[in-house]
Amino acid sequence: MNISKMDLNLLVYFDVLMRERSVTRAANQLSITQPAMSNGLKRLRDLLADPILVRTSEGMTPTQRALQLQPVVRDALSKLESAIQPQTEFDPKTSERTFRIMASDYAESTLLLEVVRQLNQQAPGITLDVITPSDVTFHDVEHGKVDMAINRFEELPLSFHQKVLWYDTFSCVVNKLNPVVKDFTLDKYLSAQHIWVSKTGFGVGVGIDPNEVQKLGWVDLELSKLGKKRRIRVFTRHYHVALQLAREQNLVATLPTRAASIHKDDPNMVILEPPFDIPPIALKMAWSALLQHDAGHIWLRRLIIEIAKELG
Repeated sequence: MNISKMDLNLLVYFDVLMRERSVTRAANQLSITQPAMSNGLKRLRDLLADPILVRTSEGMTPTQRALQLQPVVRDALSKLESAIQPQTEFDPKTSERTFRIMASDYAESTLLLEVVRQLNQQAPGITLDVITPSDVTFHDVEHGKVDMAINRFEELPLSFHQKVLWYDTFSCVVNKLNPVVKDFTLDKYLSAQHIWVSKTGFGVGVGIDPNEVQKLGWVDLELSKLGKKRRIRVFTRHYHVALQLAREQNLVATLPTRAASIHKDDPNMVILEPPFDIPPIALKMAWSALLQHDAGHIWLRRLIIEIAKELG
């Protein structure tokens, strides 16, 4: 194949078709007509001698050849896009840009409060649109619709850039009058009543089944390895709610230490070390390759990394 005779727009068509898995949606994404996109797909099939997308019971499914080409084409287009961007400096003092950040309640409580304080000082015109994990998909981040995701991820797509912001241990928060405070052994821990806090990820959230230990997260998984199970009275997705319940009720909240420290100065609260081992967790920042070389995005990433180090 002589690339000099190839219409390079077909690579753009291929990239969008592979993301959308639909001729109609791909046409809408590129603001062209459906017949034009269908013609583009036909030309791609002729060029590659491969059907690329095949209609199945699950919709349009990519061939093995198309799956092999997808990351290569995506990487090439990403580098080209960054190379031809105007070489303009980003001035945080005058910028009025809106950054959309997917952040868990944990990240909001422990990190983003300080980020907002710093933005007020360094970039008063910048707006943050903070989105919950249940409102975002991996595709939203991959396509650059969301600037970055800050959460505790078990795994991320290989196409994402990522940075560990910090590691955190676990602590138990209880009311100072809770009887378990006097003798915080594993037996006392198990006899108490507990608050569970979500280990939120991407996508729409669903209800919790207390018997599905694998889905309950780090605390209950480690207990199950000991052949133990705690008595969970309340399931919540918000750390502030968990802390308030621990403060006002005889409930134990086991959560990351940085979140527990929010109430470290409350005279009615006691922070205790868990009476069993729980591995540390990592708070990560992830973003699309499409934004890797964006000047404003680079500035915000560096600011967040610096703040995370200071808080550490």
